[in-house]
Amino acid sequence: MNGKPHKRFPWLWYLLALFVIVAFAFAPIGSVMLCGAIANAYGCKVDEGSVHPCIINGHDYGELLYSLGVMGWFMLVTIPGGLVAFVSWLIFLILHRVAWRKRMSAEVPPPIRPPPATT
Repeated sequence: MNGKPHKRFPWLWYLLALFVIVAFAFAPIGSVMLCGAIANAYGCKVDEGSVHPCIINGHDYGELLYSLGVMGWFMLVTIPGGLVAFVSWLIFLILHRVAWRKRMSAEVPPPIRPPPATT
């Protein structure tokens, strides 16, 4: 140890990226749960076949609830997409962590690109 503080591994950025991946993958589940909660709270019928009227405080929210419920079908795309993104995230994390540990154990600073040549 030469007295210089070591730069810490950027876990915060990786956790933030993981949160975004999980939020993207499971967003349709949230919309279906919200639809179900609103429909149950106000005694409304919601299905994928057609729009049913749902009067809440004098306004008809049947179309909105129908849309929220049908958005659940996006899970067919977002969950596999989230799985691919998670595997990519995990591979990138492992490769970055191994390279970072190797660089820190050798006490070699991160590579710095040379300035562009001017003629």
